[in-house]
Amino acid sequence: MKVGVLGLQGAFVEHVTILERLNVKAIIVKTKEALEEVDALIIPGGESSVMGKFMKKEGLDQIIIEKVKQGMPIWGTCAGLILLAKDVHNNPSYLNLMDISVQRNAYGRQLGSFVIEEKFAEQKIPMVFIRGPIITKVSDHVEILSVVQNEIVAARQNNILATSFHPELTSDASVHEYFIKMCQSV
Repeated sequence: MKVGVLGLQGAFVEHVTILERLNVKAIIVKTKEALEEVDALIIPGGESSVMGKFMKKEGLDQIIIEKVKQGMPIWGTCAGLILLAKDVHNNPSYLNLMDISVQRNAYGRQLGSFVIEEKFAEQKIPMVFIRGPIITKVSDHVEILSVVQNEIVAARQNNILATSFHPELTSDASVHEYFIKMCQSV
């Protein structure tokens, strides 16, 4: 299995490092050609509007949408979650793939960043929040995987995983392992 990590902007190298540690072939995706080589895709944290514009400029957005609709697993962390959402409060949505509503920068400015240990899919893990979004609404087709301080911070809809925190910024590979298992079961 080859897992792509969108490498247009943001924390993509950290995802690649964890995937390689788990003996998963990781490919940094910046072009249509690279996107065609992968079996799954991770969209990292960063600036969602910048990544959205780069995706559109490179023509990656439509290919991602088509591949995900055909069953390719995808995971968005922080900004990636925003890009996957069908509804982003008072902001344009980009990929419109996941039946969730999202509030950007729900945890405030950079100074509002924090680390906490909470449950993700019934396993307690460290979670890093950096100006993270929250999921404010989910459809009946979406499974809630984690709630922190009464806010939804991780969810799954079929072949789509979304986390508002940054698992790639910890030494814990639990969420990456979850995604790999998800890829194998889809």
